[in-house]
Amino acid sequence: MREEINQLVTQAHEAYLSLRKTTFKQRAELMNLIADEIEALGEELIQTAHEETHLPVARLTGEKGRTIFQWRSYGAALAAGTVLDVRIDTALPERTPARPDIRKTYVGLGPVVVFGASNFPFAFSTAGGDTASAIAAGCSVIVKGHDAHKKTAQIMGDAITRAIQKAGYHAGTFAQVFPTNRQASQELVKHPLVKAVGFTGSYAGGKALFDIANQRPEPIPVFSEMGSVNPVFVLPEKMKNSPVEVAQQYIASLTLGVGQFCTNPGILVVPAGQQDFQKALVEAAAQVAPCKMLHEGIAASYVQNMNTLTAQENVEILHSASSTEKGVGAAALAFTTAETFLANQALQEEVFGPFGLVVAYSNPKQLEEIAQKIHGQLTCTVLGEEAEIAQYEDLILYITDKCGRILFNGFPTGVEVVSSMHHGGPFPACTDSRFTSVGPDSIRRFARPVSYQNVPDAYLPAELKNANPLGLYRLVDGKITQEAL
Repeated sequence: MREEINQLVTQAHEAYLSLRKTTFKQRAELMNLIADEIEALGEELIQTAHEETHLPVARLTGEKGRTIFQWRSYGAALAAGTVLDVRIDTALPERTPARPDIRKTYVGLGPVVVFGASNFPFAFSTAGGDTASAIAAGCSVIVKGHDAHKKTAQIMGDAITRAIQKAGYHAGTFAQVFPTNRQASQELVKHPLVKAVGFTGSYAGGKALFDIANQRPEPIPVFSEMGSVNPVFVLPEKMKNSPVEVAQQYIASLTLGVGQFCTNPGILVVPAGQQDFQKALVEAAAQVAPCKMLHEGIAASYVQNMNTLTAQENVEILHSASSTEKGVGAAALAFTTAETFLANQALQEEVFGPFGLVVAYSNPKQLEEIAQKIHGQLTCTVLGEEAEIAQYEDLILYITDKCGRILFNGFPTGVEVVSSMHHGGPFPACTDSRFTSVGPDSIRRFARPVSYQNVPDAYLPAELKNANPLGLYRLVDGKITQEAL
C-alpha cells in the first residue's frame, strides 16, 4: 500500500503543478463541470446511498442538491475574486521613501488529503465541501473514501473523474483510495508532498491526524472538524412563557436525522424546578420512533457512550427507549444539576446520536459558570425573551468565546451554505477556529498568500495584471473595484 500511496501522491503533486498555471475562472469552470456530472447522476446514487447509510431518500435528494450548490457557489465566489482577496497597492514614486508597487494574491498549498464524514455521504464526503474548496484553491485532492458508504463514494468519485477528463485536466487532480488499515491512512498524512489535510469526524480521529501532521519534519495544517455538543441555554422568562414550545422544538432538533448531525444540541441548560417542562420534554421524546443509524458501529458507540454518561454520579435518566433491532438509535434524555455538571468533565463528552443531557441551574451566576466551563463548540444557542437578553450581557460574551456560531431563539441543526456562515469553532470542536468548512470562505483553508513587489505586468498572475483580464473584484489602493489600472 505504501508504494501505491507514494505513486498517488506523486501524481497529485504533478497535477498541483499543472493547476498552478490555471486561473480562478478556469478552475471555476471545472467546478461547474463537476457539479454538472453530479447533477446528472440518477436514481442509482440515491438508492445506493440509502441502502448504505439508512438515510431517507428525501434527505439524500436534498443533500445532493446542496452538494451541487456547494460546487457552483464556491466556483462563483472564486470567479468573482471575492474569496481569495486580490489586493493591489500601486507605486508612489513621489513619496519619500518611495512606495513600491505591491500586489497580493493566494495560491494553493499543494496536494490535499481529505477524510470524509459518514453522516453526510454527499456534502461532507468524497465530493463534499473539503474537496470542492481545495480544488477551488488550486490544490489536487486525494480522498480517503469512507468505508461506511464505499459504493456511494465510488459513484461520486467517478463523477469527479469524468469532469476532470472532459476538462482536460491532469489525471492526478483527483484520486480516491480505500486504505485497508489505519497505518495506510497515516502514511498519506506523513507523505512529504502532502501539504494539508481536511477531516470531518470524531475527536479521536481528528486529533490523531493533527498530531501526526505536527510531528512531520515539515508540519502541515490539519483542518479537523471534531466533536461538539452544541449547548442550548434557556433564560428564565423564555422558560416561564414557552415551556412546551421549547421542549418540542428541542426534541425535534435533537432527534433530527437520528441525532447524527455535527450541530446536534446534546446539552440543554435550563432553570431549576421546571417539572412541567421536563414532563413536556419526555412526552415529546416518547413520540420519536427509534430509527436505523448510519451503521451498526455508530449505533453501538451511541449506546456505549450514553451508558457511560448516564452511569456518572448524580445523573438521572429521564427517558430511555430501546429496540431489539441491530443498528437502531432511540431518543434518550438524562438530567443533572449545574453543581454536578461543573464538577465532572465527563458530562461534556459528545454522545453522537439522539441523546440530550438537561442541566438545571439555580441562579444567573451558575449559568455564567457553565458558559465559562464548556469546551469549544461549533454552535451555542440562547433562548430568551427580547426584554431579558439585555440582562445577560456577560453570559453572551462568555458563550461567544466558546463557539463559531451563536444562535438566538432558534436551533443549530441547519447549516446554510452562504458567505457569512462560519462552521468551525474553538478546540476541541476544530483544530483551527479561524477557518470554516462551510461556505466559500472554506477555500482559504487550502491557499496561502503571496505578495508580488515591482513585478513586471507580463509576469504577474492573471488576477493581478493591470488590465484585470478576469474581471475580478480587487482591492486597489483601498477601494474595491473591477476597473483596469
